[in-house]
Amino acid sequence: MSYQKIKGTPDFLPEDTNKWQYIENHAKEILARYQFKEVRTPIFEQFELFSRGVGETSDIVSKEMYDFYDKGNRHIALRPEGTAGVVRSYVENKLYGPEHHKPLKYYYIAPMFRYERPQKGRMRQFHQLGVEVFGSSNPATDVETMALAMDIFKSFNIKNLKLVINSLGNIETRKIYRQALINYLEPHFDDLSKDSKERLYKNPLRVLDSKNKKDKEIVAEAPSILDYLDENSKNNFETVNEYLEALDINYEIDNNMVRGLDYYNDTIFEIMTEDPDFGSNTTVCAGGRYDGLVEEIGGPSTPGFGFGIGFERLVMLLENMEYDFPEVAALDIFIVTIGKETNKEAIKLASVLRAAGLNVEREFLNRKPTKQFKTADKLNAKYVFTLGENELNKGTINVKLLETGKETVLSLDKVSKGNIVEYLEEIENSLKD
Repeated sequence: MSYQKIKGTPDFLPEDTNKWQYIENHAKEILARYQFKEVRTPIFEQFELFSRGVGETSDIVSKEMYDFYDKGNRHIALRPEGTAGVVRSYVENKLYGPEHHKPLKYYYIAPMFRYERPQKGRMRQFHQLGVEVFGSSNPATDVETMALAMDIFKSFNIKNLKLVINSLGNIETRKIYRQALINYLEPHFDDLSKDSKERLYKNPLRVLDSKNKKDKEIVAEAPSILDYLDENSKNNFETVNEYLEALDINYEIDNNMVRGLDYYNDTIFEIMTEDPDFGSNTTVCAGGRYDGLVEEIGGPSTPGFGFGIGFERLVMLLENMEYDFPEVAALDIFIVTIGKETNKEAIKLASVLRAAGLNVEREFLNRKPTKQFKTADKLNAKYVFTLGENELNKGTINVKLLETGKETVLSLDKVSKGNIVEYLEEIENSLKD
């Protein structure tokens, strides 16, 4: 019997994981500049955590969740998004205590699971880089976190970035706006899509997010939520605009933009770019403020702000740009062995070189030297160390810098007992002259 991976799940082979590791390491450097620290939470949580936090009317909970009952008859769900689990951890570990400096800034890079139709850039197991900020209602937090997201994309030289923002106001704002939106949509009920008809009275703001062409035409003239903001939300949104301008970050306001998760309030945003594989205005990052979520999940009233970046989509964007991904663990040395008698010395030599901090591979299959040199080329080795019977008898090793093709000879004793890294630097300079 043959086995295949489940539809919508990926296999990442070394040529893929090299790209992923490079992007992760690069993004972590940017995150460190903003003082975000990594957290890791469970892949599965209580179903209720997501149904309460994300919202029962959201597509995630109503259509896409992978949920099951475990052997203890507990209702469990594979995490469909990262924020609810991090909020649960924040509450459970009492990170809101005064001993923790505020705001707390976390990031995670983790797999998520949603049951939806697999397509390019959208899988049933997918990965997100997410950030969460707890404890600050300062609009500067909104702007700095959006600037972080923009910096991550700009650091990869991704062009045509567009930041789109909106405000959803507070709970009272949305109650008033919700009714105004229902009043506007009801006369168009028969023309709405099936999903929008179902959402109209459960969560009418999601109708604004519909991808259906007819729905889009209908909501184009819908009332703007910005006209319903109370004084505090209005001032916050104006301040966000002001601070973005202070940082020379271009942005657009889309008063029909909403988020697919129920926990957002006030500032929300998306970062879009042009990509031929996905069409115009491809969303590559989205997030916003969620000041009521910590309280909803059992903690004290705590402001929050965050975003998520789809890793698969980011990788595809860079591939489409023909981005030059460096080798994450580049091979420093390939050891060519000639004759079975060299096997023992080769394993000792490889061990010494690795202990010195070098990345080393060696021959194991006793192939002809020409094939071994081809392998060294294919693996992009910097040096080839050749060890044969003649070298064993003389106590030497032949060293070749592949970049120039020039060679030299080193004492095996010197390699084993000396500072090989310094020797190699001297050799490289001499072989490049």
